Amino acid sequence: MSAENLPPGDLATDNTSLAQTRPARRDIARVAIWGPPLAVLALVIGVWYFVALVVLEPDRRFLLPPPHIVLAVFGDENARVDIWVALLNTAAVAITGLAIAIAIGVIWAIGMSQARWVERSLFPYAVILQSIPILAVVPLIGFWFGYDFAARTIVCVLIALFPMVSNTLFGLQSVDRSHRDLFLLQGASRWTILTNLEFPTALPAIFAGMRISAGLSVVGAIVGDFFFQRGTPGIGSLIAKYGSRLQSPELFASVIVSALFGVVIFVFFGWLGRRAVGKWYDFG
Repeated sequence: MSAENLPPGDLATDNTSLAQTRPARRDIARVAIWGPPLAVLALVIGVWYFVALVVLEPDRRFLLPPPHIVLAVFGDENARVDIWVALLNTAAVAITGLAIAIAIGVIWAIGMSQARWVERSLFPYAVILQSIPILAVVPLIGFWFGYDFAARTIVCVLIALFPMVSNTLFGLQSVDRSHRDLFLLQGASRWTILTNLEFPTALPAIFAGMRISAGLSVVGAIVGDFFFQRGTPGIGSLIAKYGSRLQSPELFASVIVSALFGVVIFVFFGWLGRRAVGKWYDFG
């Protein structure tokens, strides 16, 4: 019997059961999303405690302080302020470098997508840029640009640039040939094809590149901080200082804060990608 033929009482009961089922399904979905990561986190913390309190001898416990000792660092006002200020300095470098890498990467990829000879001329240098050991280039950057914000931003751009170039180029070249032929049959200009066909098609790949470059920009900013310690201190400088002084709780706290900052930027660009293309593309 269909719902429209049910007696009013049965229909009301059916609607009530549906209303009760939906929250239960949402709860199950939340558990499915958050349950596995939280279970892995609990396992990691358990192994951490086991190694710190059981495996390591008390006089060697500074190598891996227990989690509660690390968390106690955030209760110390001086350490908390130092970490917070250093994180803000590193965040400024990472965000600036990421914005520059996105702009250069998209423009570079668009140029290569417009002609094969441009791609053959420029793409090898993108690969070379990705293959250069950044630690070998960092001293040169310090010689040329000093040891403060500009030098750290350049390191950040060098590390974060290649994913934007490669992902954007892949997206621009993924346009269906029949769609391109349809535009050409209508007499569309190259600019019209780029703005109305190629670039919208490439958006999922562009946002995927942004997520990768976002994480790499944090790595680049910390690498710059670690080596350029003469300028404004960042989280990398703080990590180097704590490491040299064997302040392992503060060192672990700084590393955790750095990792969380990278996760926040990664999640933000994932959210931004879903907002931009999630309605017509399954953006993970």
